[in-house]
Formats: sequence, structure tokens, C-alpha cells
Amino acid sequence: MTLSTPARLLRLLSLLQGRREWAGTELAERLGVTDRTVRRDVGRLRELGYPVEGTTGTAGGYRLTSGEDLPPLLLDDDEAVAIATSLLGTLGDGETRGRALAKLTQVMPGRLRGRIAAVGASVVSVPDHRASRIDPAVLSVLAGAVRDREIVRFAYRRRDGTATDRRVEPHHVVATYGLWYLIAFDTRAGDWRTFRVDRIDGPESVRLRFTPRQLPAGDPADHVRQTITATPYRYTLRATVPAPAEDVRARLPMSIPARIQPLDEGSCTVSLGADALDELARDVVTLGPGTRLDASPDVLAHLRDVGRWLLEQG
Repeated sequence: MTLSTPARLLRLLSLLQGRREWAGTELAERLGVTDRTVRRDVGRLRELGYPVEGTTGTAGGYRLTSGEDLPPLLLDDDEAVAIATSLLGTLGDGETRGRALAKLTQVMPGRLRGRIAAVGASVVSVPDHRASRIDPAVLSVLAGAVRDREIVRFAYRRRDGTATDRRVEPHHVVATYGLWYLIAFDTRAGDWRTFRVDRIDGPESVRLRFTPRQLPAGDPADHVRQTITATPYRYTLRATVPAPAEDVRARLPMSIPARIQPLDEGSCTVSLGADALDELARDVVTLGPGTRLDASPDVLAHLRDVGRWLLEQG
């Protein structure tokens, strides 16, 4: 289908918003026009005041830069609905989420407002106490650095509270188990690292591009799972539970699947770990009666104290 000139300009703006840089040939292919038409349309956008810059390279390209006059945010129907429904289920500041959703809904065409209103009227988000609160500014910087393949530096708070300065090549941001993680190659350590995003402070791009390395695990989600599974905890415990593995996974929604292994159809083993005894005790209670525990004396002693306290409440 051939687009009219106004429709094509809007589509061109939408494409430029979606990626840092486009080759002219790619834009021509997406729009179904010639390279010459793309150049002419870019010229029209510049005449309208939109800051479209030409980029150097083998085939030449274009990017939309910062400026006083920015184009409106252009989303297709599916993109707009996806963003709105994601906001409805997002953890964090409800007031901020509400303002963002109101602004987004206000600029939607009428045919979409009804769809969003229906979802909003029927969805209730219950915050998970284990999920981390993420600073949107931090996440924005990291996501932009991943997209643009730019080295980023930040201060990172370890689990023991100490802080270190990091300089990394960001590969992916992964949300899983109620937390957000940054997978990156640490240039000083010379190795891959997985960082909790809620422990990252003051990230900023150093404006140096890098060529992405091959991720050892291949898939970012698998990489995070493997990293978390291998992470040592201060306190650990192994439990044998008289319940199917799937039932136990449902009881421990934040648990790592690899740490729950079936023994047979009606029982499984669970490996738990935490840096605080109370966190470990909380998970043990959810495993239910009949569970057999194998842990160090200090862990078992704390669990006995918790058990005595619970009995006293009866």
C-alpha cells in the first residue's frame, strides 16, 4: 500500500523515534519508497523544525536528535494499548503511574480509549513486597545505553552494603523473579557481571560506543537464571517437601525454578538461600507440614525459635 505524503512523514517520524540511527536504505525499504524520496522527506521534516541529522557510514543514515521542537510521540494501536496495560500492572509509585496513564489516554484516539478504560476498570494491581522499586531515571539511562551500545559507568552497592565504581558494556536489562537485572561486561574485571538495578546509583553514559560481545549463555534470561542460581548466600537450606514440584513453585512465586527439583510425582527437593535468617524462615513456613530440613545448626536454631514463637501465639 502506498502512503500519502503526510502519512509517510508521520511514519518516518515514528521510525526515527524508535531507534537511535537508521540507514537510508532501511528507511526506504520500511516506507516502500526510493532512497531519493527518503532524502526529500527528511528535508521536509527539517523544514518543519524537526532535528534530523545525517550520519556518516558506508550507506549514510539519519537520526533524530534532541531539540526544542520535538515531534509528538507516535504509537500504533497495539503499541499504545501495550504501554497502557503495562502501566496498570506496574509496581511502584501509584500516583506517578496514574499521571502517566492519564496523559497517555488523553492523546489516544477514541477507538482506543474505550479499550484502555475497560482494562483499567477490571484490573487491580497488588504490589509484591519482594519486588524492588526501580528509579525510572536509572532504568532509562541503562536501557538507552543498551540500545545505543554505549559504555556506562555507575556506583554499585553490593549485598554487604559496600559500594564500588563500575564501568561496563551493557548487554541487556532483564526483569525476573520480581527484580530487575543488568547484564553487562565489566571492562575492569574483564568478565561478565549481573547487577541488581535497584543497587545501581548515578548511571551515566561515557559516550563511547562498543561492539557487543557474545553472551556466554546465549539467551539473556538464561544467563540471569544461571547467575542467580550460582550466587552464594550467607544462609542456605535444603528441604524435602511432600508435594509436587509444581505446587511448591506456586507457593514460592519468587523462587528460581532450577532450585526446585522433583523426586517423584508427589515430592520434591527445594534449595533455599538468603542473607538474612528471617527471610529464610519466611520461605520455610510456606513449604508446609511434613517438610524435612537439612541446614546448618545456626539456621535450624533460628527456625526452632520461630516455631516456639508461633506456638506461643496459639
